[in-house]
Amino acid sequence: MRDESTTTGETDERFLRRALELAREAAADGNTPFGSVLVHDGRVVRESTNTTLTDDDVTAHPELKLARWAARELTPAERRATTMYTSTYPCMMCSGAFAYAGLGRLVYSVDGETAVDLAPDGRNEDPPLTTHLRERADVTVVGPLLEAEGTAVHRDCWD
Repeated sequence: MRDESTTTGETDERFLRRALELAREAAADGNTPFGSVLVHDGRVVRESTNTTLTDDDVTAHPELKLARWAARELTPAERRATTMYTSTYPCMMCSGAFAYAGLGRLVYSVDGETAVDLAPDGRNEDPPLTTHLRERADVTVVGPLLEAEGTAVHRDCWD
């Protein structure tokens, strides 16, 4: 029998790697490098990339788009049982949407401060505006995880 923490760790890494792929896709499309995956019952139910520049919409963050979708399409119980995998710890706007949508778990690769440090001046918030979801009793936060891989996504985008 497998240790549940190992299985969870392997699953987290698999889905988080997909979020990092989406972040690379966002950058390749001319946006900043952010991507997210929403998982329920071990299945991807939705994924999103950052489209703030191509959509000319400052709110087109992948975490916000997924939280909005979940609030419309999933029951409260389903939302509580989801995990959002995201390339970078969510900003204040996205953290608020995550909490208001009632999502249950967040797994991230890079913290906001690291993302800001790697971006050229003016490309990311300075300092990053964050709400600490880990302070909420109803949200499980895991991260940073695969931090070197996540940092490489930002570094590759800005170099």
